[in-house]
Amino acid sequence: MKLEILLESIDPLKVKGPLEAEVGSVACDSRKVESGSLFVAIKGHKLDGIQYVAEALSAGAVAVVSENDLDLGPGVAHIQVVCARCALGELANAFYGDLSNQMKVIGITGTNGKTTTAYMVRDLLRDGGFLPSLLGTVAYEIGDHVLPAPRTTPEAPELHALLHRMKEANCDSAVMEVSSHALALQRVRGINFAVAVFTNLTQDHLDYHHDMETYFSVKAHLFQTLEKGRSAVINLDDPWGRRIVEGGQVVADVVTYGFNEQAMVRASEPSMDASGTCFQLSSPWGECRISLQLLGRFNISNALAALAVGGLCGIGLDRMAASLANIQSVPGRLEWIPNRKSRKVFVDYAHTDDALRNVLTTLREICTGRLIVVFGCGGDRDFGKRRLMGQVAAELADHSIITADNPRNEEPGAIALDIIEGFADKKLFEVVLDRHEAIETGLRQMGRKDILLVAGKGHETYQEYKGTIVPFDDRETVREILG
Repeated sequence: MKLEILLESIDPLKVKGPLEAEVGSVACDSRKVESGSLFVAIKGHKLDGIQYVAEALSAGAVAVVSENDLDLGPGVAHIQVVCARCALGELANAFYGDLSNQMKVIGITGTNGKTTTAYMVRDLLRDGGFLPSLLGTVAYEIGDHVLPAPRTTPEAPELHALLHRMKEANCDSAVMEVSSHALALQRVRGINFAVAVFTNLTQDHLDYHHDMETYFSVKAHLFQTLEKGRSAVINLDDPWGRRIVEGGQVVADVVTYGFNEQAMVRASEPSMDASGTCFQLSSPWGECRISLQLLGRFNISNALAALAVGGLCGIGLDRMAASLANIQSVPGRLEWIPNRKSRKVFVDYAHTDDALRNVLTTLREICTGRLIVVFGCGGDRDFGKRRLMGQVAAELADHSIITADNPRNEEPGAIALDIIEGFADKKLFEVVLDRHEAIETGLRQMGRKDILLVAGKGHETYQEYKGTIVPFDDRETVREILG
């Protein structure tokens, strides 16, 4: 695409230099620049792209976009903009052909439930006659190809490139988890979501957002920017969700869900046993009994969100009910680990106090013995939730084993000290900082009727410590120990 044509997608402050060059790619990482690239210099958490302009030009960039006014000399165009990250998304979108207006893109945001809801929506779409792809925390799925997911929501050039690959694979829809970081950093800029889903908001990522109001405003912005005629699916059980609905700033069609009597997609008469969960569904598309193999009231909420999306996409209620009934598990989300000794061991990604409360409450309902939990907290992240997670474990578990969970640049022992501030009784916990040993300790303490929850890492296959990534998988560790 000619640079001059590409620049029609943004509103620059100043343009200098020739605009006749053919642009072969849009990049914000100088290491990915090649001959013919348009380089957008964005500010990162630690580094500023302005520092790498010379490197990008040496690699063959034909133009540079930045917030600074630069003089690059003859032969190279410079485009000055107010917001480089905003421009990056718009340029990447234009370069790849504005694909979100050619596909049905569903974005799911919230503190908890994004992954499970995304998998449910993917299955509903697939069983409903669509050819969906999936971008999320666990993996990126494009047709029959499954790619590792370096981050929940990729940077704008990679995101739009993935949409291009989806289109080439004949996918007609995409289900995306949209993180708060992605929203704050404009990674989804240029995406015209057909449906956006709000699951909930609880304390997390305050190391980045600083306070809950800022965290909320970032999430809410996704719904406030939805176009008229698009759809917003909002959890009415969540107080932050109600704020979005009542704020009067959403012009899209709003569909609410929850146990709340005012919810448009509503659950009632819930029941649960060791085999799964059931509830009565009332919706604009009819009423029926929904059965899930997944456990927990929170999974009813996830299912309601998915049903709302499926209904908006025109999928029949009977088909959706059958699809949800067939979902056996979601990777690392209250995942039961089959084992030779028939122990009730579950692995879950819960790494906030609210998520841990949901999972422990669910397991408490089916536990006839002791409920034991192995968990920790990530280093270099929201410090305030550590004590809160300790309080939840002290309240709901019979015994807690506090261990390491991606300590990063912090000492695991220091993180453990923050967690145990939530325990009033020292008899309710022990500290075993080696995660393998902690899991082994929990398994060794289990009786026949007991349940063990290993929380915090879920699907993750590594531990991050002092800048080193070490292979580690909770699920494989349980299998290795129990057989």
